[in-house]
Amino acid sequence: MKVVAILPPSEQVQAQIGMVRALFQGHTVELATNAAELEPHLSDAEVLISTAFTPLTREMLQRAPRLRFIQVAGVGTDHVDIEAARELGITVAAVTGANTVSVAEHVVMVALALLRGLIPAHNQMARGEWSLPYWIAHARDLQGKTVGIVGMGRIGREVAARLLPFGVTTFYYDANPLTSEQENTLGVTFLELDPLLGECDLVTLHLPLTTDTRGILNRERLFRMKRGAFLINTARAELVDEAALVEALQTHLGGAAIDVFSPEPPPPDHPLLKLPNVVLTPHGAGVTQEAQGRIAQGVIQNVLRFLEGRPLADVAVQGNR
Repeated sequence: MKVVAILPPSEQVQAQIGMVRALFQGHTVELATNAAELEPHLSDAEVLISTAFTPLTREMLQRAPRLRFIQVAGVGTDHVDIEAARELGITVAAVTGANTVSVAEHVVMVALALLRGLIPAHNQMARGEWSLPYWIAHARDLQGKTVGIVGMGRIGREVAARLLPFGVTTFYYDANPLTSEQENTLGVTFLELDPLLGECDLVTLHLPLTTDTRGILNRERLFRMKRGAFLINTARAELVDEAALVEALQTHLGGAAIDVFSPEPPPPDHPLLKLPNVVLTPHGAGVTQEAQGRIAQGVIQNVLRFLEGRPLADVAVQGNR
């Protein structure tokens, strides 16, 4: 069986591929770092290991007649044309929950950085300026603030749990609200999305990207947010109207922490890269060393299950090829 891993180039990935080849003895294992390198393998690949950085389109899947299984090295499957996979009988699985703690910790980190004006203050100090006047004018406590969590899945719940010691008021929105017991444990209260946006000092997004959630924060909703509020997006860029976000950051919002872009990586002239009130990270909220280890183990174990004909974990699409 031929296994092709489409992974970004790095020393760690190269080491993992060596381990995969050793584990999958008797099978061919190839590495591609982008769509162009994947192309020659489509005709005979039976298993693909992929990340969100390389979309797997309908056209690509149609050119893979022997493909039976796509294992995502991550938690999201929106880079795969799921409907095409379902129609073609290709099984798709992820590694659910592997980066939950990592993303939740990242959210708390950037929330504090935004409220304290950490990045502008650092940049001023690096230029030789004494930044105390800036801090006096801008730094704020997290305690006492109102936080809105949009999407209360695994990550949203972990964020809520980590906010409890800070003494914040936490509202949440989700299409499937929690039970009263869960709400009491996490110290959260349900609000519909529009009231939540108008109420909160800080809003953090934790929704999957679907046809229903694409563009859910449009211009109208961004400007419905409280003036001076902060937005954190560690989920998917397409949840937000990016052009409207740039406008809102220039005229209405206090700032934003952005970990996801469209496209990725963003071009050097992307307007979000030019704004002074943003904290930017390269789609790395969930890729701590610990999370990468959990993802790698999840991928290896699930591919081994597939090769051995055992039941799979975290299946998004059950194929029949």
